[in-house]
Amino acid sequence: METLLNVRNVSKQFGKNTVVDQVSFDVRKGEILGILGPNGAGKTTVIRSIMDIIRPDSGEIRFNFQDNNNFLSQLGYLPEERGLYRDSRVTDILLYLAQLKEYPRDRARKRVLEYLAKFDLENAGKMKIKELSRGMAQKAQFIGAILHEPAILILDEPFSGLDPVSQDVFSEEIRNLAKNGVAILLSSHQMNLVENICDRIFMIHKGKKVLYDTLLRIKQDFGSFKCEIMSEENIRDKLINFKETEKIEQEGLRTTIYLKKGVEPGQFIQKLPDNISIEEVTIKRDSLHDIFVRTVTEN
Repeated sequence: METLLNVRNVSKQFGKNTVVDQVSFDVRKGEILGILGPNGAGKTTVIRSIMDIIRPDSGEIRFNFQDNNNFLSQLGYLPEERGLYRDSRVTDILLYLAQLKEYPRDRARKRVLEYLAKFDLENAGKMKIKELSRGMAQKAQFIGAILHEPAILILDEPFSGLDPVSQDVFSEEIRNLAKNGVAILLSSHQMNLVENICDRIFMIHKGKKVLYDTLLRIKQDFGSFKCEIMSEENIRDKLINFKETEKIEQEGLRTTIYLKKGVEPGQFIQKLPDNISIEEVTIKRDSLHDIFVRTVTEN
């Protein structure tokens, strides 16, 4: 698969504080790479370095375009801090953003109408940005990031302020962009959404890489299994001394048993006491959220 962005050994200091330390990763054409990390991990510094907003102290950021002299016109960027001009009308500001990317105006106007309809903003074209709700403004800024058909799209917290229906619409559009060959770098704290749409994961903590692989391999290497049992009785006390368990959580009728790494869930189920009343059993690997929390805590 063709690589459109190479980040190699990038480091950045602010004063005596190293916020990014020898970070390397690639973003490939047609893939969605999730960049994750707790607050202050260095994600935003990496993204701003890619966008040439700040310059790294060392390392290399390389774009593999036919025309690298005008690489910014081939990038789409949705920043975490929203920044559309509040007194501008929606259609006007979107056409202006397309003009900055040297995108044909007639084509841009057609795409604006298409996207306003897709995101349920048909009546918002003549509204001023300051008149929009937070979710509507987020949709408008997302349109501005993709209107000029970028080769690489960088999304920083794209789901912020969106209701579940709008989150689904955004997720579908992000997947469609990837299917059409756009290389997407996505940063978000909403782990369930990242897990649903990302092909690979890059996790940074305290400026350093801690995870970098496909989601499946990360789950295989770093995630254990958990067993959820629905029962009308409190079964936690009957399992508390099982050596195969990492921890057990009880919430109403649901008991979640986190198994230690290497424990086979089928064998664990066979060892359950016969006097446990079980209505339903679900076995699955740890979620990306679980892996994220455990990785950050251990580091």
